[in-house]
Amino acid sequence: MNAAATAVATLRRPRLLILSFSPIASDARVLKQVRLFAPTHEVTTCGYGEAPDGVARHVRIPDELVSWRLDRSDLIARRFARAQAQQEVVAWVRGQLEPGAFDAVLADDAETVPLALWLRPPGGVHADLHEYAPRQKEGVLRWRVFVAPYVRWLCRTYVTRVDSVTTVAQGLADAYAREYGIRAEVVTNATPYRQADPTPVGRPLRLVHSGAALPDRHLEIMVDAIGLTDRNVTLDLYLTRNDPAVIDALRARAAALPADRAGRVRVMDPVPYAELIDTLARYDVGVFSIPPVSFNYKHTLPNKLFDFIQARLAVVVSPSPEMARVVEQYQLGAVTADFTAGSLAACLDALTDAQVAAGKAAAHAAAHELSAQEQMAGWWNAVIAADARAAAVDPTLAVPADHSTDTGENA
Repeated sequence: MNAAATAVATLRRPRLLILSFSPIASDARVLKQVRLFAPTHEVTTCGYGEAPDGVARHVRIPDELVSWRLDRSDLIARRFARAQAQQEVVAWVRGQLEPGAFDAVLADDAETVPLALWLRPPGGVHADLHEYAPRQKEGVLRWRVFVAPYVRWLCRTYVTRVDSVTTVAQGLADAYAREYGIRAEVVTNATPYRQADPTPVGRPLRLVHSGAALPDRHLEIMVDAIGLTDRNVTLDLYLTRNDPAVIDALRARAAALPADRAGRVRVMDPVPYAELIDTLARYDVGVFSIPPVSFNYKHTLPNKLFDFIQARLAVVVSPSPEMARVVEQYQLGAVTADFTAGSLAACLDALTDAQVAAGKAAAHAAAHELSAQEQMAGWWNAVIAADARAAAVDPTLAVPADHSTDTGENA
């Protein structure tokens, strides 16, 4: 074997750590990262729960270690460095991972970034910020008083030091730039591409919503709108049982609609994500109305919007700027005038069957462009740049050339 062949034979795949304080095997966004890089990288994951498929190694954080358990006295005294270093999850992970063991680290959310930097990967750190972290739970007084200053410190002290950043929506990227000088690229919570054709518009018009049952999302707005609209419509809500009291209240509200609208609203049991898009495809219009009760809700660009698109549905949303921009840019359907049930009802009254059919066709036309496979280029480019930096130090590292976009049907 000649020298060139020997050099090729000794090349190795880049070692990538994906670090997330979440159950990675069920975290849709992080799982997309795993599926994106597993074919080309030696991927180690560190997070809660079982190992996701395809990884070389999984470092499972013990369930009893709570990621946001911080010493309150340190927070009050603004001893943020001490609070971070002594956080039980951080201390445990430091005992499991070795600095320099990875060529690059993909750190999910701001709280993992200090650990990622501590690992000193030669290719650097990419941070994927799933929300605008400094205002993540601003509706909770204790969080706003005790934790928010700590999170601002994380962003100011650590996130500003990473090599690249992504986040889920342009409004959040603008806030990071404005407040911290962090330049973040947008990688939306897009859904993997699904080959399908739009279905004919039904009678009655079939509306659908899917998502979490949380009180601050005010899902009752959609139920009340069905009681106000003059249009012959039905609404099914597929809700995960985050808060069973919310589901019970919605079912009671649906049962209390006027007699001539009885049975038009159903609160359904959740379906596995593997079945969700096919389930949604049986409907005509995906609906989501959410009041801007927090900064992150104001700028929400949720995965359900992209689920609706892959299901080839028309879309009706509240005037949340990120959702409205996508719906209007791609002519997917309609945006309500405000966040009230009356506004949603008026929007439904004005929506013609022809407009619904056009929205379905527009979703079909945009499905590839707005799929996860296309949106994840931001992660790929950032990690490949990190690989190149690592390869400059270690010539045995082979930087992947192809953009692998197969995230699996259910990412």
